[in-house]
Amino acid sequence: MTSSTPPSLPSVLGVFAHPDDESLLAGGVLARHADRGARTAVVTATWAEDSPRAAELADALAVLGAGPPRMLGYGDARNPDAAPGSTRLVDAPLDDVVGRLVAEIRRFRPDIVIGHDALGQMTGHPDHRRTHQVTVLAVEAAALGALHPEAGEPWTVGALYAATHPDSGVGDLAPLLAGVGKSLLTVPDAYVTAAVDVTPEVGRKWRAVRAHRSQLERPRPLPALLDRLNEETRTRILGTEFYTRIGPAPGGGAVRLREL
Repeated sequence: MTSSTPPSLPSVLGVFAHPDDESLLAGGVLARHADRGARTAVVTATWAEDSPRAAELADALAVLGAGPPRMLGYGDARNPDAAPGSTRLVDAPLDDVVGRLVAEIRRFRPDIVIGHDALGQMTGHPDHRRTHQVTVLAVEAAALGALHPEAGEPWTVGALYAATHPDSGVGDLAPLLAGVGKSLLTVPDAYVTAAVDVTPEVGRKWRAVRAHRSQLERPRPLPALLDRLNEETRTRILGTEFYTRIGPAPGGGAVRLREL
């Protein structure tokens, strides 16, 4: 007898700079994996656990089925209210941040890690670029027992993907950002190794984005810009997620997002 149950999917750990990055960049993939029984989680590099945005993040992750927030608690490069008294992510010693992320990877033991691209995800935010650097280093370090032995038993990630935007895939997004004076950094189309149609998950993805309520109240954040659009245009922007495979570490197997 043929089963109608969708095949199980690999576990996914997202690593992003700020609350809302996870929903905007990978909300569809996270929701789909959770729906099919895969373990999913998100590490957020900035903002304190007792901040209002932490509560919003918890609500967004609940919508996506990605568990409770895992926050490193560093300060935001552009917002001093993110984690008062804490070191900004861009100023923190690189090896210290890598070690903390290694601990999260070894604790969760994901098949796939998803993070920012080298450009800094659309607008080149310095926190995005630093999170990309930390994620690349931590994925490799997590597999090597001689590195950060205090962070737990080694774990080899099957694949590392960077969420990105190709030159040809930003038709509605570019003018939206330009309207508030933001540039859009894109990669050549050939750089994209997985374009995932997440249209079936767009409703949940959008609910997760809207859970970041503080971002809807300001004029320039992307959630606020998307909130002013009609549903058709917003779905075109959110309905495809683009990724570039930049791993895995040696011995990580052949886990791929294209298996969705």
